[in-house]
Amino acid sequence: MSSETFTTAMFLMAAIISAGVLINAIFPVIYTLSDTIASSTHQADERLRVDVKIVTTYASAASEKAEIWIKNVGTQRIAETDLEDSDVFLGAVGDFDRLSYTAGVVADGEWTYAIAESSANGYWDAGETLHITGQTTDLPDASGSVAYFQFVLMTGLSRSTEFTVSD
Repeated sequence: MSSETFTTAMFLMAAIISAGVLINAIFPVIYTLSDTIASSTHQADERLRVDVKIVTTYASAASEKAEIWIKNVGTQRIAETDLEDSDVFLGAVGDFDRLSYTAGVVADGEWTYAIAESSANGYWDAGETLHITGQTTDLPDASGSVAYFQFVLMTGLSRSTEFTVSD
């Protein structure tokens, strides 16, 4: 009977040690996975909250300027510093250029913006309209030609449109 007790005790100690080793091996993996899942969920939530819609467009062949109005239809406000780091592509379909942001008056290859209903809080709030002005020699120079515009936010959200150029 003592040999059975000894054998049972040995099996019990082996099981406890194995459980401890297993917990020490699995717990860090579970912790890392939960951190990764939380980070991915936050990024997905942020992307779902940010949404914009191109409202209207206008381009002049004579001045080589285009004006685009974009509405923030999401629930997230967008910082003006993020707007300044956004990408703007403008030009003829198949022959467009990436414009550089400028805070002043636009010249060839540049774009600027103004928030139409700005509350002057440093953000493009939900429901506000962004007015983008861009200038490039890549715009079609004939009235009735088709121009291309694409706006890409820092989050990766992009909106594009094609529209007709006026005189």
